[in-house]
Amino acid sequence: MKTVIIFDHPYTSTASENVPHQRSFLAAIYKQVVTQLKAENTEVDLIDLHADHFDPVMSAQDLANWRRGVPINDQIADYQQRLLATDQIIFMFPIWWEVMPAMTKGFLDKVYAKETLYEAGSMQTKLTRQPKIKVITTMSTPTWLYRWVFGAPLLKALFRGTFLKTRLFHFKWYGFSQVEKKSLEQRQRLIQTFKL
Repeated sequence: MKTVIIFDHPYTSTASENVPHQRSFLAAIYKQVVTQLKAENTEVDLIDLHADHFDPVMSAQDLANWRRGVPINDQIADYQQRLLATDQIIFMFPIWWEVMPAMTKGFLDKVYAKETLYEAGSMQTKLTRQPKIKVITTMSTPTWLYRWVFGAPLLKALFRGTFLKTRLFHFKWYGFSQVEKKSLEQRQRLIQTFKL
């Protein structure tokens, strides 16, 4: 089994140690996820968007290529081939202003492209392995407030607006809320006990 992890955090996936202003709870969760997956004999393929210097902005030429079903550049073509060969896709990012950061949005815009990863007319995915989609996020907003007051906009955009629309039905969200208010010991316990 193969898993592609798309990691989006400015400090990158290497920021798992407790170093102030250079640490990411998400990176610590990533480390735990990789340990778990490897223990299950799962091949892990990391796409670290910031480490890869991914450009999320869609230029006029990018859009012209996208409309013709042509990969925008070699990096995008590589990402697309890796997604076509996977059994599971895990997105990891912080929730900012109630949705995904620009890198993740740009990844979806540029990589999950018509005629390459889905058919434009039928909206049928070309990911023939029907990969499981898992999303792991962190946010400052309390979970109850995010779901019941803001209406969980991320789930509407990702699950309903992207994956369900293209017939990828296996979707699960793991949200970590207000971890910045927890003690180091509480955060470590959350990391150690997390299971996909």
